[in-house]
Amino acid sequence: MIQAPDLPLWAAIAVGFFVLLGASITLVGALGLLRMGNFYERIHPPTLGTTLGTACILIASMICFSTLHARPMVHEILIAIFVTLTTPITLMLLARAALYRDRIEGSENVPDDRIATAAVDDDGSPT
Repeated sequence: MIQAPDLPLWAAIAVGFFVLLGASITLVGALGLLRMGNFYERIHPPTLGTTLGTACILIASMICFSTLHARPMVHEILIAIFVTLTTPITLMLLARAALYRDRIEGSENVPDDRIATAAVDDDGSPT
């Protein structure tokens, strides 16, 4: 059932490269999850790792199956669209829920609004 011997050398190299690249990017995202301090810092790296890692693995899948079946295989484009749309939406919903919970509980690690107003002085003029 293994179809790897049927792949031409150029396709096998390209598929191997993109699979390793996708796995490496996802690993970096997972390490970023472990490395960051609080929840608000931790939600960003896995999102990037998921999106970029999945994109590389989907490119490898498109190359592999398009070469094996001698016609373009574009099912992976639907998967890429779905992952690209749902991952950032999930990130925003998780962040808003955590921010709401932390503000209600009075937690100390709640990001304050100084970042949004840092470019404006007390009198309302830009700095």
